[in-house]
Formats: sequence, structure tokens, C-alpha cells
Amino acid sequence: MNDRILVPPTGLMGDGVFETLHLRPDGPWLLDAHVSRLTRSAALLDMPPPNLPDISDLSGEGAVRIIYTREVLDISVSPIPARVINERRDGIRAISADQGVSIRRPPWSVSAAKTLSYAENFAARRWAVRQGADDLIWLSTEGYVREAPTASVVWLTGNDLHTVPPATAGILPGITAAHLLSVAPSVGLRPAERMITRAELAAADTIWLASSLRGLAEVTSLDGAPRARSPWTPRLLDLLGY
Repeated sequence: MNDRILVPPTGLMGDGVFETLHLRPDGPWLLDAHVSRLTRSAALLDMPPPNLPDISDLSGEGAVRIIYTREVLDISVSPIPARVINERRDGIRAISADQGVSIRRPPWSVSAAKTLSYAENFAARRWAVRQGADDLIWLSTEGYVREAPTASVVWLTGNDLHTVPPATAGILPGITAAHLLSVAPSVGLRPAERMITRAELAAADTIWLASSLRGLAEVTSLDGAPRARSPWTPRLLDLLGY
């Protein structure tokens, strides 16, 4: 009888961090911001800064994934899934759901880190698909919008372009959303971060899910209620270089 206790690498237990970057012909998009977030995520897990090689000379069209655990640093390039491209073009049907999480996070929370513990995120998206949607928007127990399983929530009301403040909501800071807000004034939009309820979100002119590979995916229905397509979607995608 083999009574040895096998200890798996910590990365297999979700004890690691990662980043996904959009690879473009001129290199990995927003590389410095992603490396900074990877370093911040590692620090939240009491890991040293990653010793990354220079990947700025990579080019093409695809997804760059950096996985960093206590034992492994891996960098790979793969094609962008067709589903992601379709969502960018056609939009998505979203539903909202209580995540069972408060915006008041415990001191040991690593919710601001992009960790490898994504099983719940993927389970949430599969649940949304079973409900007839493409993705979902998580709500806190207080009723505030937090984020989507793999994206930030961005919305437009009039000329005001908003996203959720990461520190207040206890969520991962979104790089694509932050960059969009930083360039929004160039097209006449006023950027801001604020908390929002599900009812207030439904009343917004336009809702998007923002992430590195999707760029922006417009929410075409929320909880079964259809939403008119926005002329801002192609304009903002162009602003982001998609």
C-alpha cells in the first residue's frame, strides 16, 4: 500500500496569478499595464515580482497568456477564440445574479488579484448559458454591480462613461476599462467611476463588458429585456484599436 502524501504544485490549487493580453501587429497591447497588474497580483499572494523576459517584440494577432506560480513562469501565444470575436461584433445577452459576496471584503481577500482560481468564474458563465444568456453580471449582496466573470462592466448615460470603482467594489481592476476611460474625453465623453445598482444599470443608454481580447462586447439584452444597439459601440471599438 502506497501511503505517501503527494503535494501538488501550488499553481494546481489556484495559488498563482495570470494575465491575458491582446497581441497586435505592433506588439502586446497595454503591456506595461498588464505587467504592473501581474506584479500587484503576485504581491497580494506574497509572491516576489515575476522575472519576465522581454516580450515586447512579439507581434501578430492572438492572445498572450502569462501564468506565474511559485514554481512556474509560463508565457504562451494562442489564437483568439472565434466566440470572443463574435461577441465583439454581435454583442451578448447578459443576465444579472447575486454573487453572494459583499463589497466589504475581509483583510485576507485576494479579489483584487487576477488569480488562477477561475473555476467559479467559468461555472458562472456555464450557468448563464443554461439560462439562455451568453454571460452574466455579478451583483453584491448589497445589490451593487460588481463585474462579469471575465470582464469589467462599462456603461454610458448621456455623455457620461462609467465603470465600477475597483477598490470600493472589491474587484479586479480592469485594464481595458481603465484605458477606455482615459481616452474617452478625446471623443467627447466624461469618464468616471461609481457604484451602481442593477436597476440603475438597466436604465443606462448602453452597457458593455470590457476585456483585453473582446475589447467591448455590447449587452444586447439584460435579464431578458432587449436593448437597442448603440452607435457608440463601433466608435469606441475603433478608439481602442479593434
